[in-house]
Amino acid sequence: MDAPSLRNQLNHWERTALELFEIKMTDKQKPFPCIPATIGFSLNQLRYGFIGDPRKDTTLYKLAELLNDFTQVSRQLGSYTSLIVFYETPRDMKETYQVEQYEQIFWQQLSGLSEIDLIDWPKAMPTDPHNPIWEFCYHGEPYFMYCATPAHENRKSRQFDFMMLAITPRWVLQEFNKSHSYAKRIKKKIRNRLKNYDSTTIHPHLNSYGQEDNYEWKQYFLRDDDTSLSKCPYHSFLKFLKLRD
Repeated sequence: MDAPSLRNQLNHWERTALELFEIKMTDKQKPFPCIPATIGFSLNQLRYGFIGDPRKDTTLYKLAELLNDFTQVSRQLGSYTSLIVFYETPRDMKETYQVEQYEQIFWQQLSGLSEIDLIDWPKAMPTDPHNPIWEFCYHGEPYFMYCATPAHENRKSRQFDFMMLAITPRWVLQEFNKSHSYAKRIKKKIRNRLKNYDSTTIHPHLNSYGQEDNYEWKQYFLRDDDTSLSKCPYHSFLKFLKLRD
């Protein structure tokens, strides 16, 4: 649902999450770095979902349901659309979980989605995450995945009071990049905003899709420092599937 339609139907934590997200998207003193996201919010093209504890199996099926529904309608919502998913993040997670623990849960969610996906992986999309044009796919649609967590401190652009996903169709990003000069200007502004928004340097893995030295999976979950996993956890999941078959 869109934000205006949701407000009167939400319980306390859901309303809190949506209000905090609105504050983040509309802050004029310290603008959120991702300009397309703020445009999508202002145009009411974003859609929202609320699911449970990310450690529970039932939550994964709810995520799959949300993404199924979004996939079917996303092209009707506008060229700045994304699906914003808020997890009901328990107090014990908020108080004790480190960034790396959220990272592990994030990749478990993506692997779990693929395991229950009823649609074959698109033939035009490589299955190897270490291919520069790889993107995560679900229900036949390639998606850029973004994760924010309560544990991030230095990288405020990846911090949120609840574990959160922003799921953007690849076609949205392709539309954005159609005008090379426009995309170049916006990307420069985004990097300038990042410098002001985060209290750490821009992560070295933030790069452009398709470049030989770029891997999308490395941008899905950015740690609070400049370190990263050497291999994509999803790659290990693919090997597991092949062995199982």
